Amino acid sequence: MSEPAPTAVDTAARPAHPLRALVLAGGLTFEREVSLSSGGQVMEALHRARVDAELHDADAELLPGLSAHPADAVFIALHGATGEDGALRAVLDLAGVPYVGSPAAACRLAWDKPAAKSVVRGAGLATPDWVALPHSTFRELGAGAVLDLIVARLGLPLMVKPASGGSALGAQKVSRVEDLPAAMVSSFAYGDTVLVERFIEGVELALSVVDLGEGPEALPAVEIAPESGVFDYTSRYTPGLTEYHAPARVPDDVAARAAEMALAAHRALGLADLSRTDAIVTPDGEVHFLEVNVSPGLTETSMFPMALEAAGYELGDVLTRLLTHRAGSTR
Repeated sequence: MSEPAPTAVDTAARPAHPLRALVLAGGLTFEREVSLSSGGQVMEALHRARVDAELHDADAELLPGLSAHPADAVFIALHGATGEDGALRAVLDLAGVPYVGSPAAACRLAWDKPAAKSVVRGAGLATPDWVALPHSTFRELGAGAVLDLIVARLGLPLMVKPASGGSALGAQKVSRVEDLPAAMVSSFAYGDTVLVERFIEGVELALSVVDLGEGPEALPAVEIAPESGVFDYTSRYTPGLTEYHAPARVPDDVAARAAEMALAAHRALGLADLSRTDAIVTPDGEVHFLEVNVSPGLTETSMFPMALEAAGYELGDVLTRLLTHRAGSTR
């Protein structure tokens, strides 16, 4: 099995540890570079925690390598379809390989943003009104007529994004009717179905949840303040373009409601171990669910590590505890 990228830690000097972990990063999605960055951060944190860990891609050498050199547990730092749609996890289940994170069925549900929104709304959580339409609908019924109906129903501004996927790829705020067709085309470049959502003005929060063996725990909310006003791919991964505040600068009662919403979404979707819910808090304090990520980013600009630090946790210790728990459990 070949490593997709070197880490900054001297693995030759790594002390022995009873836990042998495998970190999966890379993949062939649009989010490959982000995944490699997350994987590198995970490796450094595990090595600092004295864990014997190796970094590998999700390629044809993965299963033979796991068979020849079994790992006690796998940490999935893959983003995009490879790491989040449940397919890889289903294969690991077939191979009897323990892994940190949500089970395959829950990942499939969370990966489908419209389906996830339906579930959390059914659980009593607020989420912006939306419509999800495949490309074929526009081709068969006529884009102009369909877009007119969307604007009439949802109003402006709108948020347009792929119905699955992460890192805000293909996501755009649309304030003018004439900009809507181009935004749809941009989103269709990342998937066959687009989610068009009523844009909610307010403070954007990243709400992380972690379960270290005693049940899901909501970490302090991270407030996101992008310089551009929209938390797109560039704002997420370019240092300096977004200000983060952990804990978020919101009233205590709003922070408590946001934490409860993240926990409720985590439970309603059947998630496990860790997740990150994206939400908007309106000026009147109402918390709206946007989407959930089953493989939160762990890069230098990612919100999950910020939330851990705000809660007083150390990333390497948390990762070690999650891996150790999964190494000794069955789903």
